[in-house]
Amino acid sequence: MTTTVEPLNPPTRRGLELALLLGAIAIVLIAWITVDLNRNGTVPANIVPVAGGLFVLALAVHVVLRWRAAYADPLLLPVTTALNGLGLVMIHRLDLAKGQLGTDGDAYRQIVWTAIAVAMSVAVIILLRDHRLLRRFTYVSMAVGFILLLLPLVPGIGLSVNGSQIWIKLGPLSFQPGEFAKIALAIFFAGYLVQTRDVLSLAGRKVLGFTFPRGRDLGPILVAWVLALLILVFEKDLGSALLFFGLFVAMLYVATERVSWIAIGMLLFSVAVVFALSAFTHFQKRVDLWLDPFSAANLERSNQLANGLWGMAAGGLTGTGLGAGRPWLTSFAESDFIYPSLAEELGLYGSIAILLLYLLFCERGVRTALGVRDGFGKLLAVGLTFSVAFQLFIVIGGVTRVIPLTGLTTPFMSLGGSALLANWIIMSLLLRISDQARRPLPDAPVGIVDDPAEAEPTQVVRLS
Repeated sequence: MTTTVEPLNPPTRRGLELALLLGAIAIVLIAWITVDLNRNGTVPANIVPVAGGLFVLALAVHVVLRWRAAYADPLLLPVTTALNGLGLVMIHRLDLAKGQLGTDGDAYRQIVWTAIAVAMSVAVIILLRDHRLLRRFTYVSMAVGFILLLLPLVPGIGLSVNGSQIWIKLGPLSFQPGEFAKIALAIFFAGYLVQTRDVLSLAGRKVLGFTFPRGRDLGPILVAWVLALLILVFEKDLGSALLFFGLFVAMLYVATERVSWIAIGMLLFSVAVVFALSAFTHFQKRVDLWLDPFSAANLERSNQLANGLWGMAAGGLTGTGLGAGRPWLTSFAESDFIYPSLAEELGLYGSIAILLLYLLFCERGVRTALGVRDGFGKLLAVGLTFSVAFQLFIVIGGVTRVIPLTGLTTPFMSLGGSALLANWIIMSLLLRISDQARRPLPDAPVGIVDDPAEAEPTQVVRLS
């Protein structure tokens, strides 16, 4: 008798995704209408095209997932849509405060970038049939990542903004190549650590309760540390240096499960930061603003952080209401400080709800890493998820005085095309990996008889 195993096919949950997607769009549209009602007392004239555009964009990704990644995680797309949409609402609200309407406003340009980001996300899902194909480009990704990080230092195209050399300008367009570098480096780290994690896991000496690796195995983390130090020195960007070095250390820890790598990483980065603070006045000023943003000298130098904190305090628990606050008083309220802008008008409850959306996004990314069956996919999912989580910590930690301010943007929400494109690509890669993780295994035979004449009809065993 031949017995085959038929796995219990899990539901694809695409129906749940569609319901959550419609709910996310409804929340965004209600918020958009509320802004205009509080500002002008009327329903916005552009609500129909805005509603139609958001629905078409979100539905396009949903349809493609039904077609090419039916088992992809059902929560990632609705959460991303809600975060992106709330960012659009606040940018629109700031446009009204500045008198920038229609195609002259930042919201219009951000909607265009959203459409491009969705198109790129769809392209990734369609063209990348299996995330494991990316492992073939491990060292190509390393080269691409390093080139992207170094582009802002190229004379003629590099652009310094607020003391940090992290932008490039090509004609009328300017963007941050570091946003795409984090994706390329995550692919490189995942491919490299899958190959070398056995060597990196070998035990060395035990010091103060930590088992440290052998000296000969410290090369990779030293290279990553030197790269972070170069970013600190030449681009004067603490946020990007912290993000890339932290990304590597986190993936190294996941690959080897050795806490000593975290200790080494924290020690090395602390040395780099102390060096930068002693050598560059730019970092010293940022630390001074962090330590005492309300002093007369610091307020005269920059009142951005102080205004952001005052705005969040003015919002209280429930907020001033969308369209009823004064977030435009803070510099870069639509980009670096979009979270304080939302916290002022949505209050503590609303700001916590936004953090919970990010937490849900990261939880689904970690769940994807736990569920996928190959080591490369696990490390890549962890790396991509960590890049979003750590960037969120750096940004929100900066605007709430947990750490000094950096030049990074809030994922999915801040004004800017390069960051939005990169984060939608990260989301699509997580969707592709989650489809592989949740997809049932094919049927497998579990018994074979010697004499076919004695065989009985095939029995099926269903696994739960």
